[in-house]
Amino acid sequence: MLHGERIGLRARLESDVPVLHEKLYEDVLTRSRADSRPWRPTPVGSSPYAVGEPADDHAAFTVVESATGEVAGEAIVWGIDSHNRLAHLGLAVLPAFRGRGYGAESVRLMCRYVFTVRGLQRAQVETLADNEPMIRAAESAGFVREGLLRRAAWVHGEFLDEAVLGLLAEDWAKTEA
Repeated sequence: MLHGERIGLRARLESDVPVLHEKLYEDVLTRSRADSRPWRPTPVGSSPYAVGEPADDHAAFTVVESATGEVAGEAIVWGIDSHNRLAHLGLAVLPAFRGRGYGAESVRLMCRYVFTVRGLQRAQVETLADNEPMIRAAESAGFVREGLLRRAAWVHGEFLDEAVLGLLAEDWAKTEA
């Protein structure tokens, strides 16, 4: 488990799946804003949050509140490219836990995983350009805005812009010193 001040990132457990599925996946608008794939009705048994075998190209974590042990969200490091030494970060905080700074802490813990545990040299975030909480969380960890992909995401009936943010290992190391 990766421990922060108020939250931790741990391996996904079977008992996490129904909570994540109900609070994140079944909220169609939230899920549509978080994933480039179209939402479709999916039972818990086929949930995208299902526990899978460990893989070299991604790491799925459950965000847990340290004080209570409650599931607070999901964090994923995906598209891990060992040759180019880069990865993408994704995060979804459950509605009841939003506004507490858990997103920023989760991003910092994912960076610790990417740079310290995996030894990668670049982390990247792609998020909707109007997703200010995620942009603030990434920027608080040292990410810089690198670009805007105009009308790159089809979200619940309209095309929206995506922001691209990046962080290099040497820049992250300066924020951790």
